[in-house]
Amino acid sequence: MRSESAYRVTLDLQHTISCLEKARMPVISAIQGACIGGGVDMATATDLRYCTKDAFFCIQEINIGMAADVGTLQRIPRLVPEGIVRELAYTGRRFLPEEALKHGLVNQIFDTKEEMMAEVMSVAKEIASKGPLAIAGTKESLNYGRDHTTEEALNHIALWNNAMGIGDEMSAAFKAKAEKKGPEFEDMLPRRKYLDGEIPS
Repeated sequence: MRSESAYRVTLDLQHTISCLEKARMPVISAIQGACIGGGVDMATATDLRYCTKDAFFCIQEINIGMAADVGTLQRIPRLVPEGIVRELAYTGRRFLPEEALKHGLVNQIFDTKEEMMAEVMSVAKEIASKGPLAIAGTKESLNYGRDHTTEEALNHIALWNNAMGIGDEMSAAFKAKAEKKGPEFEDMLPRRKYLDGEIPS
């Protein structure tokens, strides 16, 4: 493959993985068995990571003569201490579940896939019960704040909340709490409408 073609393919792969990070709703990884190379790229781009006790993580690229180039080296240092990251990236060794939990790569370890999936679905349902604009704004703010100063991030979320008109969701949440029932929120508009240039009525 020509160098330019390889470069374009790499950019396409980077964009694909970044879509997980840029999705408006949180993305959850449920990991069983080997999570190597591209698997680590994907997992580190998600919001929450859970794994079974037989899982392991490996920055495999170094073992095949290349530097990882689709997101692992850019994202994992935000999750795991730098000294550990450098050891994993330079050696290509396996990162086992207990170590991954200790250093913050995963949220929880499970004995079986069934137990993991039950917990992941429970967490997903809990997140889905919240206002979609509030969840999207929280993810947007966490991601933005990670890459900007505190002052910039505070200004960003103030603008975001007011631009999105979160009052309706707040009213629905307070009303549901007062009535001791689950809130009903409006769905967010599909992103495709914005991509196609359609203006919502």
